[in-house]
Amino acid sequence: MASPTSSGEPAAGAVHDHAHGHSHGHSHGAHAHGGHGHHHAPASFGRAFAIGTALNLAYIALEAGYGLRTGSMALLADAGHNLSDVLGLLLAWGGATLAQRAATARRTYGFRSSTILAALGNAVALLLAIGAIGWEAIGRFANPEPVPGGVVAWVAAVGILVNGFTAWLFVGGRDTDLNVRGAYLHMVADAAVSAGVVIAGITIAFTGWQWLDPTISLVVVLLIAYGTWGLLRESVDLALQAVPSHVDPTAVRSYLLALPGVTGVHDLHIWGMSTTDTALTAHLIRPGHADDADVFLSDVAHALEERFGIRHPTIQIERGTGAHPCHHCPDVVATS
Repeated sequence: MASPTSSGEPAAGAVHDHAHGHSHGHSHGAHAHGGHGHHHAPASFGRAFAIGTALNLAYIALEAGYGLRTGSMALLADAGHNLSDVLGLLLAWGGATLAQRAATARRTYGFRSSTILAALGNAVALLLAIGAIGWEAIGRFANPEPVPGGVVAWVAAVGILVNGFTAWLFVGGRDTDLNVRGAYLHMVADAAVSAGVVIAGITIAFTGWQWLDPTISLVVVLLIAYGTWGLLRESVDLALQAVPSHVDPTAVRSYLLALPGVTGVHDLHIWGMSTTDTALTAHLIRPGHADDADVFLSDVAHALEERFGIRHPTIQIERGTGAHPCHHCPDVVATS
């Protein structure tokens, strides 16, 4: 991009200043950078993914072993479900790792959006997993199978500890990174399933009510589905380059319109580059004020990060009257 300038008047009468802002703490060319005041989750959860994967693989071996030893289909089925969740962890880990790779001449944003694909994949995997659990639970109402309640209960109790601890490893990023939230929800879902199995196992051991096992399974399925729907909706939105849920586009537009000297805003786009990074492009109509362009653009980049968490703004200043708004971005658009 060209550096801010007040020379080279185009034929249409508009002069354009461009600024791309991000918060890496340096300045060059046409880049205007914001500060570091906006707090973000840790950039990498690699250690959490490694520990969580190792613990869950060990638990799967324990659960499957006792399932085969006792003939418990409940334990074997849950072991299979936990294996699918380990695959989900690996998917999220892979997305987070790819997101750290440097940009290239062809992939100018690097692989940041891989975290969006991983979150979407995790949401789909969760829905498939609860579908399988629900199908098996319904089948057991018609064909109940004897469940060794005591053994099932204590093995599932170990699962609560393993999955609960693994979920705790991702607590720091569940509200700021959709990909990490996908991993977190996987582990919370597993802990909830294990808790349900513990309750069912203890109750069955004392009462012999075999129907309780599929009943609790269906209740857990509904709870997981409720939590997964939000993950699926947000990951689909990000994949379609919608405005991230934590950003209010109306508030952003109002802020830009209220800036000193700005008389209009058009071509405003806000989208997620990844599950943690948000980008913005906008044209600001600002007649005159050529002398303060650098300071103005730097202040705007800083404020967008501080107020809205937008770390990668690209702003074009139009000082004349020849603005040509994009036909795909009318000023009046649908709100949903």
